[in-house]
Amino acid sequence: MQQNEKVFTVKLSRIIEEFKLEEVYTPQRDILIEAVDVNRPGLQIAGFFDYFDPKRIQVFGMVEKTYMEGFPSEKKLEIMDKFFKTGIPALIITRDMEVFPEILETAEKYKINILKTKLSTSGFMSALIAFLNVELAPRITRHGVLVEVYGEGVLILGESGVGKSETAVELMKRGHRLVADDAVEIKRVSSKTLVGSAPEVIRHFIEMRGIGIVDVKKIFGMGAVKDTEKIDLIIHIEPWQKDKQYDRLGLVDNCTNILGIDIPSLTIPVKPGRNLAVIFEIAAMNNRQRRMGYNAAEELNNRLLKQMTEEL
Repeated sequence: MQQNEKVFTVKLSRIIEEFKLEEVYTPQRDILIEAVDVNRPGLQIAGFFDYFDPKRIQVFGMVEKTYMEGFPSEKKLEIMDKFFKTGIPALIITRDMEVFPEILETAEKYKINILKTKLSTSGFMSALIAFLNVELAPRITRHGVLVEVYGEGVLILGESGVGKSETAVELMKRGHRLVADDAVEIKRVSSKTLVGSAPEVIRHFIEMRGIGIVDVKKIFGMGAVKDTEKIDLIIHIEPWQKDKQYDRLGLVDNCTNILGIDIPSLTIPVKPGRNLAVIFEIAAMNNRQRRMGYNAAEELNNRLLKQMTEEL
């Protein structure tokens, strides 16, 4: 990790509430978690600590329990003492298994959080990693509007006053959904996926010049809003420039890079008489077709080349 890269954290108490974990012993309930990965401590219980990351949440499953059952109490205490003195943030025991007294005794010595879940080990780890990937994801905030159009997340960018919010309202009237207006929080939740949302304080509100703040959920109903959405397409809107050449075929794929991920992007000029909502609908459907392997511009180009070949 680069020295200047910001590290995001999530409180253990947030994880406890999200997964409804049973608190067996929680002396540091508000400890901050910063590692996305989680660990099953089988090797550490066996005494191997090379490359061990003590910042990770540890998950104790049936394999670890069965391994330790064969040891006398003194050996269990020795194993857990070496394990807990590394300062792990928490040990979560799955399948609602009974907690060894030696685990509790050593946890109290080093003030280590002990939690339980009824879920299976693999299922719980998958859910926890997915949760941490979102909560601890690198993020930025961009000035724009995020809407869902036919299942496609469309991020609208442009200068203030160019018509981003008005376009979003027209899209909502046509049955699509608003995710964020004015400020869009963007997270990189995987190497290929960006997810956008609105800051909590302005969620479901939209600003329209001349009218003011509008509560979208109250006016258009719950079906017109959504809390989060992946970003599939970026549309830059700008005032029409007479001398500028705009793409009319779509043969060249343009992308905008956000947080290291290239997202397909378009530039659409704004001009009186243009129905931007309809244009955005077409852009969203066309983008979906491209992701499914069909490119209308390439199909037309192939037909023209075929016709020219036949004429020769």
